[in-house]
Amino acid sequence: MFQERHPLVGRELSVARRTSVAIRALDNCSRFNLRIAPSDLAAAAAAWGSDLPAAIGEATATSSGRLAACIGPDEWFLIAPLADQDAIETAFADLYATTIHSLVDVGHREVGIAIEGPEAAAALQSCIAAEVALMPVGSARRTIIDRVQIILFREAEDRFRIEVWHSFADHVWHLLAGICREFELGL
Repeated sequence: MFQERHPLVGRELSVARRTSVAIRALDNCSRFNLRIAPSDLAAAAAAWGSDLPAAIGEATATSSGRLAACIGPDEWFLIAPLADQDAIETAFADLYATTIHSLVDVGHREVGIAIEGPEAAAALQSCIAAEVALMPVGSARRTIIDRVQIILFREAEDRFRIEVWHSFADHVWHLLAGICREFELGL
């Protein structure tokens, strides 16, 4: 279940003078935290409907809009279109009969923010200690942005996705907006 109103609805910020960095709020979607033994990953992938990444830091995306990231030794963060939520919950409920796991709907607590443009990695690097530019495309990691835990996806060379708790979304948004302004001014 997700909150129909979150603090970033309709927000978008672009910087186009000296560099190109844009941030925008992403549409609501289904989000799940999956905990399962790595030895049972094939069963989870069958319930999910596509492959799940096996190594920490890997992410997979499908043409149908599903995104999965391995963020711990037995933990995955799953994103899907809202229309898929019931089917996903049903598939994993059926899996309980044969495989021990935990699937938790976290759609109500997370908000997505996109950071795009040729300077996106540099903009993020200014507030994340991890080497953002070294993240390969198709990877994800749990990290910290200004003392706030996020999950950071690198979807393309010039596009990142942040998943942040709803209660911290406004803070992260304003931090990114300030960074974009610095890039605009050439600071």
